[in-house]
Amino acid sequence: MSPRAVLVLAASLVATVAVFAAYLLSERDGDDGPSGPAPAAGDRVPLDAEGAPDEGWIEQTATDQAIPLRAMQAYAAAEVAADRDIPTCNLRWNTIAGIGSVESAHGTLGGAGLEADGTPDTPIIGPALDGTNGTRAIPATEASTALHGDEEWDHAVGPFQFLTSSWERYGADGDGDGVKDPNDIDDAARGAVNHLCEAGHDLAGDGWVPAVFSYNNSMQYVERVREIADSYAG
Repeated sequence: MSPRAVLVLAASLVATVAVFAAYLLSERDGDDGPSGPAPAAGDRVPLDAEGAPDEGWIEQTATDQAIPLRAMQAYAAAEVAADRDIPTCNLRWNTIAGIGSVESAHGTLGGAGLEADGTPDTPIIGPALDGTNGTRAIPATEASTALHGDEEWDHAVGPFQFLTSSWERYGADGDGDGVKDPNDIDDAARGAVNHLCEAGHDLAGDGWVPAVFSYNNSMQYVERVREIADSYAG
């Protein structure tokens, strides 16, 4: 593994702690927050002859950046979908990967690994949002219990740690299997596209900070995602 890959991997491991700190902050659906510049963008995802993300590029980038291949496939597909469906958003894969790193270390939080279908082999479920430790109390609903099993309190779930209310608003079928599943990294990455692009921000410029801030209302979180996204773009 190259020295750069080791540094990126170390950053991802540190980020596993940040996901739990995020629950000490307010619920995700907040105001636009402050503005600021976007991280470096790096290369766009190249397409093959059929218009799909180029697998050779994905494999090389996954190796270079120490990102699990299955996660990198989801991030590349999410950028291509954003370019196709919401081109004015200018959302790039390294921002999606930065969020995926902070939220779940690319679907590996707690020793999990991604299966071939994009779901973690061990469920990634955040702590109970029960009003303790600075969290906002969010009671469970029938829909939320179906996702995480807790009949009393909601939890964020999956590689992008979606709250049930946010998933109901932004959820997507990223892999075309007919199911919107926040535990599936393809669906979750595409849902993150919807979340980041919904307000009409241009993520190539000053809209990047308010878009990422809307995902988690913390400037510490925004700066962490920026740091990781910059490392992937270099």
